[in-house]
Amino acid sequence: MVKESKEGVILQIYVQPKAKRTEIDGIDDWRKRLKVKVKAPPVEGKANKEIVKFFSKLFGAEVLIIRGKTGREKDLLVKGLKVEEVKKKLGL
Repeated sequence: MVKESKEGVILQIYVQPKAKRTEIDGIDDWRKRLKVKVKAPPVEGKANKEIVKFFSKLFGAEVLIIRGKTGREKDLLVKGLKVEEVKKKLGL
């Protein structure tokens, strides 16, 4: 779910689009991913943009989607942070 990498931290998430608001909704034990509800629909990259914006603001760092641009399971790269910092901000 949260892994160290050379450039920062890889965060594995599972996305539920078209929610009432964008928020973290706990952990999906079966998928071993962080569940994230996103207000935007999965059309023309709108949900992806909202995910990047949400996590960039949360961590105060650059966030990129490195895997899963068209699926619900995504891997995000949080640049320049350590695993401990990311877990602390997520409350894990």
